[in-house]
Amino acid sequence: MATLDSLKHALRQKAKATASSPMQLLSDTQYSAGFDILMQGPGWMTYQDFIIPQLSQLLAPLFNSRIHISALEIGPGPKSVLGYLPSRLRQKVRRYTAFEPNGLFAKRLEEWLCSTSETESPLPCLKTPPGIHGIPFALQDSIGRGSSTGTSNNDEKYDIILFCHSMYGMKPKNRFIERALDMLVERPQGGMVVVFHHDGALHFDGLVCNRTASFPTGVVRVANDDEVLDCFARFVAGFIMQDADVDKAIRLDWRNVCRTLGRREETYPDHLLFSLPNIMAAFTQHATTLPELAAQVPLVKGDKTVKNWEACLHRPASIIRPTEVRHVQQCVQWALKHGVGLTVVGGGHSGHCLWPNVVSVDMGAFNQVHILRAGEDGGDSGSDPGCLVVAEAGCKTEDIVRKAMAAGVTVPLGARPSVGAGLWLQGGIGHLARLHGLTCDAIVGAVVVSVDPTCGKILCIGHVPSQQQPAGAVHPENGLDLLWAMKGAGTNFGIVVSVTFKAFAAPTYLTRNWVVPLIDNLDARLRLSEFDKLIARKLHWNCSADAYLYWDAGQLHLGVTMFESSTTGLTFATPTPVDATPGLEDDPKVVDSVSLFETEMYVSRMHGGHGGGKTSSFKRCLFLKHIGEANVADHLIAAVETRPSPLCYLHLLQGGGAVGNVAADAAAFGCRDWDFACVITGVWPRDQDGTEVARSAVQWVYSVAGDLLSLSSGAYGADLGPDPRDAALAAKAFGPNGPRLARLKQTLDPHSVLAYACPLPKTLMERKLIILVTGESCAGKDFCANVWVSMLKNLTARAVSISDMTKREYAAATGADLSLLLSNRAYKEQHRPALTTFFQEQVRQRPRLPEEHFLNVVYSAVDVDVLLITGMRDKAPVAAFSHLVPDRLLEVHVQASEQTRWTRRGFHGGNSDGDDNKDSNNSRSNLTALDCRPNLIFNNDTTGNEAAKRFAERYLLPFFHEDLQRLANMVRPIPDFPRPGIEFRHVLGISQQPGGLALCTSLLQTHFTGDWAKVDALACCEAGGLVYASALASLVNLPLVLIREAGKLPPPTLSVIKPPSHISSLASNDSKEKRIEMERDVVPRGASVVVVDDVLSTGKTLCAVLQLLDEAGVGAEDVSVMAVAEFPVHRGRELLRQRGFGRINIQSLLVFGGA
Repeated sequence: MATLDSLKHALRQKAKATASSPMQLLSDTQYSAGFDILMQGPGWMTYQDFIIPQLSQLLAPLFNSRIHISALEIGPGPKSVLGYLPSRLRQKVRRYTAFEPNGLFAKRLEEWLCSTSETESPLPCLKTPPGIHGIPFALQDSIGRGSSTGTSNNDEKYDIILFCHSMYGMKPKNRFIERALDMLVERPQGGMVVVFHHDGALHFDGLVCNRTASFPTGVVRVANDDEVLDCFARFVAGFIMQDADVDKAIRLDWRNVCRTLGRREETYPDHLLFSLPNIMAAFTQHATTLPELAAQVPLVKGDKTVKNWEACLHRPASIIRPTEVRHVQQCVQWALKHGVGLTVVGGGHSGHCLWPNVVSVDMGAFNQVHILRAGEDGGDSGSDPGCLVVAEAGCKTEDIVRKAMAAGVTVPLGARPSVGAGLWLQGGIGHLARLHGLTCDAIVGAVVVSVDPTCGKILCIGHVPSQQQPAGAVHPENGLDLLWAMKGAGTNFGIVVSVTFKAFAAPTYLTRNWVVPLIDNLDARLRLSEFDKLIARKLHWNCSADAYLYWDAGQLHLGVTMFESSTTGLTFATPTPVDATPGLEDDPKVVDSVSLFETEMYVSRMHGGHGGGKTSSFKRCLFLKHIGEANVADHLIAAVETRPSPLCYLHLLQGGGAVGNVAADAAAFGCRDWDFACVITGVWPRDQDGTEVARSAVQWVYSVAGDLLSLSSGAYGADLGPDPRDAALAAKAFGPNGPRLARLKQTLDPHSVLAYACPLPKTLMERKLIILVTGESCAGKDFCANVWVSMLKNLTARAVSISDMTKREYAAATGADLSLLLSNRAYKEQHRPALTTFFQEQVRQRPRLPEEHFLNVVYSAVDVDVLLITGMRDKAPVAAFSHLVPDRLLEVHVQASEQTRWTRRGFHGGNSDGDDNKDSNNSRSNLTALDCRPNLIFNNDTTGNEAAKRFAERYLLPFFHEDLQRLANMVRPIPDFPRPGIEFRHVLGISQQPGGLALCTSLLQTHFTGDWAKVDALACCEAGGLVYASALASLVNLPLVLIREAGKLPPPTLSVIKPPSHISSLASNDSKEKRIEMERDVVPRGASVVVVDDVLSTGKTLCAVLQLLDEAGVGAEDVSVMAVAEFPVHRGRELLRQRGFGRINIQSLLVFGGA
C-alpha cells in the first residue's frame, strides 16, 4: 500500500513532467475539502487509536500537577485536538490560543470552542475567550499581526504547545521547536511541546526528544470517484495549476496516479486505500542539552554503519561512543537528569538500536573477549564454575566463537555471525541449543551500568571474574533478580558492559543439506509431517534440523539442513530427512564453529544465496509445536504463497532438548515449550530499502505473525521494539514471567531510560477489584456489567468481554466476519458450535491459552480501578486466575430462569448479553452441580436495572469503603522475614494497633454475605484465627469451636494431620506434619459453621480444618470461610477445589500480591 508521502511525490513529479503552467496554492475552501476527506473513516481512526490516547497518556502527569493549564495549538484545523481529551483533562484548560491560517478552519474552530445554550464547549473551563490567530506560526513574534479573535499578549507562555497535524512547510524544523520551547512557562517546569506528523520522518538536528511514538498502521480511504479524487489529489499535492486547461489535463493524470498507487480491498471495492503512518515527538526544556553530554563523552564521527536497514533510516539525535565504563555512567546520569531515553548499539541488528531524535550509545569500543580456564577466574563465589568466556558488549558472535575456539571451547551462541549482545541477553537460538540450551542459559554473570535513580552505578551481577570487575563496581542486594532478568530480557534493565558465559567443549560439525521440490500443497503438508514426526522428533540432542519453506523457480520448496555436533571425533550418524527422490541434493561438510556460519542454506543456496549484502530483511519469530499437523502446516504453506517478494521465506529452527529442560520461571526467557522457532523472513533487494517493496514485505511478516500467533506457544523478544505492531507479539514473549518482569522494570528502570527495548508488560496499577461476571447465555451478564460500571461513580471502571479474543482468532483462522461475530447475535449463533470447537482445539494445543487471554485482557486495561470481565469459560475462574495478578478477583454469577433466558433470546438488545458460554444443560438449578462456588450470585429475572443497582449497592460498593483501606494500612510489610527475599505481611499485627481489632471484627461481621442468624458456631485454628474469631464470636454472640494442636484439648477429640503453614515452612527446615484436633461433641452434626482465620495462603491449613469438621459431621455445604487476608499467589483456592472444597463460600477482607 503506497503511503501518502509517496503519492504526493508521484503527483508532483507528474505535474512537473507534463505541465509548464505556474502552480497556485490552494484556497481555504479547496484545502478544507481535501482535509475533510482525509479525516473521514479510517483517517479519523488514527486520532481515536493513536493521537488522542497518546496525548492523554503523555499529558496526564503534567495536567495533574497543575491547577490550571494554558495551551497553544498550531494548525488545529476546524476542531481543537485538545477538545477530544478525557473530560478531567479538558476541564484543566483555562487559557487557549491557536494559530490557524485557514480562515474557514479558524471560524469553525471558534464556533466549536464557544459554547451555546444547547451544547457545552469542549474546553468548558476557559477563563477568557479563545485566542484564534488566522496566521501561520512563525519564528518571529507573530501574535498581534494578522487576523485574530479573543485576547492575546506578545509575551504569553504556555504549559502545552501542540503541533496538531504536521509540520509541513516549517523549515528548519528544529528552529520552530526551539521557538516553541521558548514559549513554555518557566515555573513550574514540566511544560511540553508535542508534535504529531503525518507520513515521513521528522529530523530535528540535535534536539533530543523526551518521548516518541509511532503509528505505522494508519490508513486513509478515498472514494474512487473523479470529483473526490480531484479534490483529494490537489490537497495531497498542495497546489493546482494556474492555467485552467492545464489544470484540467493534470487532474486526469492525477486520477490515474491515485488509481495506480491506491490499494483496493474487497470490503470497500469502490474506494482506494493509502497508508498514512503517524509519529509523535515530545520535547521539554531539556531538548537542547545534548552539548552537555558531548562535552563529557566521545561522539561517533560521521555516520554509524549498522546492519539493520530499518535502523539506517532513523536519524538519532546523536551517537555516543564510550570508551570507558565511566563514559557509560555519564550517559545514564545525563539521561536521568534530563528525563530522556537512550538506545544501545551492540551488533546493530536491531531495528530500534538507532531511534529518531534519541541519543544512541554505541558500545563498539568494548570489543574484548577473555577466556578463563578453570581456577583462573579469581572469583569470590566460593565455587569454581569451570571454564568461562567473558565477552564485552561490543563483540559480535563471530568474535566470541573465533577466540573461544582457539582455546578449545565454545558458547552456545546464535546462528548469525554478526549479531551482538542484544541476542545473547534476549535468548540466542543456535545449533547447540538442543544440547546446551539457549545463549542466555549460559550466562552466569554480567557487568551492568544501572539506569535506576542511583544514577549509573556499576553492578557486578552473578559470577564475574575478579579480573573483569571494574573499579568501583558493587554487588547489588537484588543481584539474583537482576541475573534472572538478564537471562532473556537483559536489554531492559541496564546498559550491559560485559557478559560472563559458562563455556563448553568446542565441537566439530557435520552439516548436510537437502532440497525437495514440492508438487502441491498436499505434498508440502505430507513432507512437513514426515520431517516433523519421522526425523526431527527422533534426533539426539547433539543434532538439530532446520527447515526452510520458500518459493523458487515457480515452485514451492522444502529445504532441510542437518547439524550434528561431536567433541569426540567424527562419529556422525543421523537419519536421512526425506526419501531419495528426484531433485534431492545431499552435500555433506565437516566444519568447525567458525565455518559453520557459511553452511546455512539461506547464505549460499536459496535464491542464489542471500549473503554478501545484496538483500535486506525483516524478521519476526514465533515458537511452534507440531509443525506437521494439518492446521499448522496449512498456515505455513499459505504464508509462503502470499509472499509479496519472491525472496521471502520461512525458517524453522529446531528446539526442544535442553531448551525445554529449563523451567519456564527459572529465567526471564519463559517460552520453553516449543519444537521449532519459526522465523518469518521478508526479503527484498537492498536498493529497495524504504520503498513500497520493503513496506509490503514488512507488512507480510506482521500479517503472517498475526495468523500464526494463535497457534504459537510464544514469541521471540529479541527482534521486538517500540513499533505498536510488536505489541501483540511482545505480550507472548515471556511466557508466565511477564508480571515479574513488569515489576522489575518499574523498580530498575522507573524513568524509562531504556524505553526503546523489547516492550515488557505494563505494571499493573493498584487496581481495587476485578469482577468476573459469569453465568448462562442470555442471563444478562453484559447488561449487568454495564449497569455496575455506571454505579462506580468516583472510580474508573470498564467492562470487557474475554471471548472477543477467541472470536478474533477464529475469524483470522476461518475468514469469518469479525465485526458480525462481535455485534450480530444471529451470525454469532450460526458460528457458535464451530467457535466452541475452535476454542477447545486451541486449548488442547496451548493449555495455557485461558491464562493468556485473561492476562491480555487485564494488561489492556491497566488504567482502570475496576475491571469487569464477561465471557469467562472457566468453571472456577477465581481459583484458576487469582494467582496471576496482585488484585482482588471476585466472581459474580448472573442467573435467570430458563423462561427469562428463552424470552431474551428473541431480542438483539436490552437485558441480554453477547458472550459464548451457552450450555443447554445450564439452568438455575444446576448451579449446585458446579465444583466451585461463585463469590456472589445475582438473580436477574426482573426487567430494568433497579435490581442490578441494588445488588451493587449491597454487595459491590462495600469493597471500596475507606475502612478496608484503613485496615490494609495496618498490615505492616516486613522485608527479609522469615528469611532473605521474603516480604512478610504482619496480618496478626492488626490486633496490636489501637482500634485495629475492633475495626477488623466489624468488617468481618458486615462483609459476611450469609445470614448470621442462621450460623450456629464459629471455628478457628490457633493462633492467628483465635485472635479474630474470639472477638467476632463475642460481637455476633455465637459459640467458638477451638481447633488446636493435638494434646491441648481434653478428650474425647477428633484429629487430622495438618501440614506446616507457608510461613512456618519458610522459617525453618522442619517440615514435620502435626495433628490438630477438636472436641468430639462441641458442634452438632449438620450445624452451620463459619471458619475464621487470619490468612489464606497455600490452603493446606484450611483443608485440614475442613477435613476435621467433616469428621465431626459438618459437611462442606454447611461451612463458610472468612479470612482477614489472602495471598492468591500461593493458589490456596485451587488446592481447596482439588480437595473437594470448591463449593465452600470463601471471603477475604484484604488481598495482597506477592509472598
